[in-house]
Amino acid sequence: MSLALKLARQGRYGVKSNPMVGCVIVKAHKIIAQGYHQNFGGAHAEIDALAQINHQAQDATLYVNLEPCAHQGKTPPCAQAIIDAGIKEVVIATLDPNPLVSGKGVAMLENANLTVRAGLLENESRELNRGFIKRMETGLPFVTCKIAMSLDGKTSLSSGQSKWITGEQARANVQKLRAKNQAILTGSGTILADNPSMTVRLEDINSIPLRVVIDSKNQISDSTLNIFSNDAATQIFNPSNTKTLSTGKLDLQDVLLQLGKQGINSVLLEAGPKLIGAMVKDNLVDEFVIYSAPILMGSDAISMIDIAIQEMDKCLALKIKDIRMIGKDIKITATLK
Repeated sequence: MSLALKLARQGRYGVKSNPMVGCVIVKAHKIIAQGYHQNFGGAHAEIDALAQINHQAQDATLYVNLEPCAHQGKTPPCAQAIIDAGIKEVVIATLDPNPLVSGKGVAMLENANLTVRAGLLENESRELNRGFIKRMETGLPFVTCKIAMSLDGKTSLSSGQSKWITGEQARANVQKLRAKNQAILTGSGTILADNPSMTVRLEDINSIPLRVVIDSKNQISDSTLNIFSNDAATQIFNPSNTKTLSTGKLDLQDVLLQLGKQGINSVLLEAGPKLIGAMVKDNLVDEFVIYSAPILMGSDAISMIDIAIQEMDKCLALKIKDIRMIGKDIKITATLK
């Protein structure tokens, strides 16, 4: 199953709204085939593996990190292909999180007298497909908030100047983080102040996230802005296409629900402190990735998040998941407790 998960990760830049799935087929204690879901609309992992052995796997055991599908979608049902190939046992890490599908693949396999075991390395499998699972269960994509800050928690000087807080290696790492997400979200203030391109700049990775802008005041209209380049698609959310709150601000949950309906599993939030603060207040941020540079920017600089906290017991507590050096900078991955 560990190998199946490793194979599944190879599809992270190509599967888009689909889950990452890997498959390993074993017979007489030897691996006879392995595959993974490579591209959206392409062969599922089970079919990719079975094709390598001409769909002949009599009495073999199949390991897969997500329950085989039992319905006709862009491809035929994998469960039936497994049955037809002569597989005798299927080991699954995670059931399909889609409530309309979950359990049907297992039922089809068991009705054909195959032995089915589920739950092996389930936590690891759910972490791998956390965006897909969250969208299936809630309709919302998984949101990662990326922040580049000084050691004293500042993201720009009072003048707005922020290039460059972190070093070259950290900035290259951000490109990889962008590539892993289907959409990059920011606010109109960032667009007007910095005119960013919001694209992935990696030669060896073909990933084109959707550029998403929150524009509560209908300020984004200049077609010469970098976000309207041909490098990627751009979606602007404003009062004409999004629910608004009594404050006049856009309903950020409605924005994410709309993205979820488009098949977006993962969103990278790269924004100013006001939008980050609003997303956190609405409990819409799942994870923080913070790049902290070994510099101090002083009391006049802008803080990383715009949330006023008056009492210590109201402070936002984080759970550190990972911490490492990226060049001269510190990369911290954390969640709210």
